[in-house]
Amino acid sequence: MSDRDLASIIINNYNYGVFLREAVDSALNQTYLNTEVIVVDDGSTDRSREIIASYGDQIIPVLKGNGGQASAFNAGFAASRGEVVFFLDSDDILLPTAVKNATKLFRSPDLVKVHWPLWEIDKDGGKTGQMKPQGALAEGDLREKVLREGPSTHLGPPTTGNAWARRFLERILPMPEAEYRISADSYLMELAPLFGKVKRILKPQGLYRLHEGSNYTDKLFDEKLQHGVAFYNHFFNEMSKYCLELGLSVDLDAWRQNSWFHQLDRATREIAALIPPGDIFVLVDEDSWGMDANASRRPVPFLERQGQYWGKPTDDAMAIREFERLRRAGANFIVFGWPAFWWLDYYSELQHFLRSGFRCLLENERVVVFDLRP
Repeated sequence: MSDRDLASIIINNYNYGVFLREAVDSALNQTYLNTEVIVVDDGSTDRSREIIASYGDQIIPVLKGNGGQASAFNAGFAASRGEVVFFLDSDDILLPTAVKNATKLFRSPDLVKVHWPLWEIDKDGGKTGQMKPQGALAEGDLREKVLREGPSTHLGPPTTGNAWARRFLERILPMPEAEYRISADSYLMELAPLFGKVKRILKPQGLYRLHEGSNYTDKLFDEKLQHGVAFYNHFFNEMSKYCLELGLSVDLDAWRQNSWFHQLDRATREIAALIPPGDIFVLVDEDSWGMDANASRRPVPFLERQGQYWGKPTDDAMAIREFERLRRAGANFIVFGWPAFWWLDYYSELQHFLRSGFRCLLENERVVVFDLRP
């Protein structure tokens, strides 16, 4: 087979030696045989390089000083030859059919990306029963939607859930390294619709590991939010430059208005302005905001069991019963975030119960806040 048929799996690793062998083995055990596996070690100080050396010529090692995820992506891509490229986080796993199922879709010259959901697993590899992302993946020509509404307007999986056309990556790599030490996959995901079409695979083709010590998931909510706002402020400028090269007009103000992180930042500030520090409030967001408790806020998920999100109510009666339980337990407010606005229509009796019995303090495109105090 020629290099045109070659697929490249680029594993980026930093101090994930405890998981690295599973990632490498999953890349080597693909049913698509014409695959090269490149392992980029980004200055690890654990046993990672010993593990990499144990594979001999089965893999292509790229050993470098610590520079972050973007620098690892850049170094791995520079060492690759495949026409279809997969970036695999070293704490994740590719299922054996991933490369075969994705590569066969890249026959169309205007296709730049194929993506799929991932099963969530715990640190020991056990499935949690959840998928990432939970919503339906977008596909087709998304350029007009992205130009109109801005980046982050379509749900996409993290690094391991994507395959990329080399011709697309050659247009945008190397990416800026200082700005994308983490979340480098977002840089690729957000730019892709400008350059071509996206296809989806409905069934999961990989495993996404949840564990302590993750470079992103271990961060507190405020830190993630600050990073997200700064990331997209910078990225909007980067993306607008590519739009200019492609002759596409953009509205940066509209992008900032629609950005998930900018909306969440505004919503967080609005909640802080209404709810006194330390007060408990019920947060209905379908567990999508990732808001944690600190000195100035104490959110309780809804539904809730032992402080954890427990899913949607089966009906209005259950919703009202659980709401009343949390109110008796000390919740003074209930906040609906925009990802769960549909609850107010679907659970119509709950909405009537709230509006008829409690004062609505704020209602806009981001939040609806009710005061539960007497």
